[in-house]
Amino acid sequence: MFGHPVGLWYLAFTESWERFSYYGMQTLLVLYMVGQLLQPQHIQNVAGFGQFRAVLESVYGPLSIQALASAIFGIYTGLVYLTPVMGGWIADRWLGRTRTILLGGILMTLGHFLMAFDVSFLWALLCLAVGTGCFKGNIAIQVGSLYSKGDNARADAFQIFYLAISAGVIASPLVCGTLGEVYGWHYGFGAAGVGMAVGLAVYVAGLRHLPKEPQRSNTQMQERVPMTRADWKMLGLLMVMLPVLALALLGNQQIFNAYMIWAQNSFDFSLFGRTMPTSWLITFDAVASVAMLALTVLFWRWWSRHRAEPVEITKLVIGAVVTVFAFLLLSLAAQSSSGGKISLWWAVAFHIINSVGFAHLVPVALALYVRMAPQAIGATIVGIFYLHLFAANNLVGWVGTRMETMSAANFWMLHAILVGGSAVLLLALRVPIKRAMASIV
Repeated sequence: MFGHPVGLWYLAFTESWERFSYYGMQTLLVLYMVGQLLQPQHIQNVAGFGQFRAVLESVYGPLSIQALASAIFGIYTGLVYLTPVMGGWIADRWLGRTRTILLGGILMTLGHFLMAFDVSFLWALLCLAVGTGCFKGNIAIQVGSLYSKGDNARADAFQIFYLAISAGVIASPLVCGTLGEVYGWHYGFGAAGVGMAVGLAVYVAGLRHLPKEPQRSNTQMQERVPMTRADWKMLGLLMVMLPVLALALLGNQQIFNAYMIWAQNSFDFSLFGRTMPTSWLITFDAVASVAMLALTVLFWRWWSRHRAEPVEITKLVIGAVVTVFAFLLLSLAAQSSSGGKISLWWAVAFHIINSVGFAHLVPVALALYVRMAPQAIGATIVGIFYLHLFAANNLVGWVGTRMETMSAANFWMLHAILVGGSAVLLLALRVPIKRAMASIV
């Protein structure tokens, strides 16, 4: 179809539905916990929650409802970026990619439907985290396996794949968010479960068009490229960058957590005489992210025709600095409220500016890691790269517990300061990274 293997379209539609379910659930998660699940009349119904809360409070200290929701959000979303390491190991050593993806899809579908009951909330989060780990990395590898190593169509294939992801992310808050906020939380979670079931069905329907599992001989498994001294230095730099990138992404990841609660209470959501669901902000953020990413690519193409284009590490500094301005704007919006509702135009400006920063962070950082990855551990480096999002989301949960003890203006200023710190650290790493990249042939 359109010059690409039919399998690509099955994988793209599968991933679109998976992202629909994932972001639909994540959009509602904090709003649901604060608005219903963690309230006194519901919290005692959650199996094992007393012991779970005791463990959390032994780490965080006493937690209010909002702080508790923030901590749970951070742990769950952090695990989502840690479990792909496990999913890759299961696929490589045990089940193979296809069966691991099927296992992940089944666990995620089960997890979404378990969200319909208070009692199974913790089990639902566990199924979703493990299921995403089995699913996330392996399906992307299958996309690449559809093409030979020298086929330039592979780049176009991943663009199609990520457009499908964007479609799912944009649609999910409109459907799941509206159902959850307007008609009942469990309708929203149920819609996410149906979406994942549809994605799983699409994947099964396309199995005959997918690449066969690679056959690995003992000789192939024993052939390993040794790490050189330069490789170890490169790996050291990439590891040092992980916590710095986690700081840089703190603000963007907070959008799904404390920002949703603050936005619900602070912005004027009146639209044509009706109140817009808070979750629609996530759809706008997804649209802004796609648009700014496309405009950023076009801008740097134009720039490169007139002068030298900055290297990846310089773009990362630019991204962090732009993100600082986004959270300074949010702090200013909080100061301007004077106890009343804040115009939604502040949110529009924030999401657009933050999306420009994001376009210079995650995609650019991934390109940098792939470029700098030592040959001996090239595939492993991609898994290591996502550990910065594991750290970022756990940090999001910890910082989010402070929202009730700080003024909103200071809370968002704290995010600007922490992201600003990452910009300074990235700037300090610029020289050693440029020197290391100069040695890459």
